[in-house]
Amino acid sequence: MLEIKKADYLGEYKINLLFNNDKSGQVNLKELIFDDQRKTFSKLKVLSAFKNFRVEHGTLIWSDALDLAVEYLFYLAFKDEPDLQEQFKTWGYIA
Repeated sequence: MLEIKKADYLGEYKINLLFNNDKSGQVNLKELIFDDQRKTFSKLKVLSAFKNFRVEHGTLIWSDALDLAVEYLFYLAFKDEPDLQEQFKTWGYIA
């Protein structure tokens, strides 16, 4: 089962993630937070709130219990890697 072991804030809504398969990659969540119209994400538009995340239960969690699926974060970090495309299809992130 895929899990996040460590997360470091890099700036500008970017986070470096270390997964339990020892792959490390960067995710940029700015587009998700600012383009998604769900109220849940509106609080994270404030940078100080966004930076207030932690790793819990193998994924990122913010103070109001908002979390993102670890598979989605893995996809964002490695979506351009050719050898992972079949996995991303299985997960439903690409057609």
